[in-house]
Amino acid sequence: MTGIIIKGIGGFYYVEAGGAVYECKARGVFRKKRITPSIGDRVDIELKNGKGSIIEIHERKTLLMRPAAANVDALMLVIAAASPDPNLFLADKMLINAEVNGIKPIICINKTDLAEYEAIKDIYVKAGYDVIAVSAEKDELADIMMPYLKGRTTAFAGLSGVGKSTILSQLTGGELETGEISGKIQRGKHTTRHVELFKLAEDTFVLDTPGFSSLEITDISDITESELADCFPEMAGVIGCRFRGCSHINEPDCAVKKKLEDGEIAPSRYESYKTLYEILKNTKKY
Repeated sequence: MTGIIIKGIGGFYYVEAGGAVYECKARGVFRKKRITPSIGDRVDIELKNGKGSIIEIHERKTLLMRPAAANVDALMLVIAAASPDPNLFLADKMLINAEVNGIKPIICINKTDLAEYEAIKDIYVKAGYDVIAVSAEKDELADIMMPYLKGRTTAFAGLSGVGKSTILSQLTGGELETGEISGKIQRGKHTTRHVELFKLAEDTFVLDTPGFSSLEITDISDITESELADCFPEMAGVIGCRFRGCSHINEPDCAVKKKLEDGEIAPSRYESYKTLYEILKNTKKY
């Protein structure tokens, strides 16, 4: 039987398969191979006397290390229009982390009833991202967000207070809020908060990511400063710079700086690029 790991606690893995959730242990062969099952893994399981065993882990499309999650297709980055004020540098850092890991970034601006949000939306639409604007307290979120979530496993991230949990609670029918999961768990039940997948529809899962908002630049240190521009969609593939290997910072006749002057790149995005460029430039590579 094939399913997906939706939760892991204390060496037990809860696998959604065939409309039910089974508590499973991983076979010892994975420990010998130093392979740890992860939330989001597609796995084959077998059942004996009501007990489940993970017998195979399918090849992973993507793997996030913090929090550990496999096969994440999209990152839903939640930014508040106000309360708290948007931290665009942190938002840009998260977006780059998604790009580096081959995950599609989507931006959700929440609390649109509290403040003007069009300027924030314009920054990221101009950059080439999908942007959703909602008020989690007033809108029916499923109708607005499902077109972006359907058929994907989507991780939600955002600073404390932006409304990420409120959004997820509404999408999951309150499951996130209560710490319970629907379905028929064959053995045991835990309500401790942890990284967990929630099924919204067939092949459609959302992932709460406690601690994901603390991502640091070390999470993207696999790239070099010369590769950073390719992680900014509005800068990637730009041609016309006078110098080969242009850093897009100090050189004259720079095509990226020309786009900035023409309003095709938002100043906040360019400032994030310059800051991250200097951090990567000064990061020792081992």
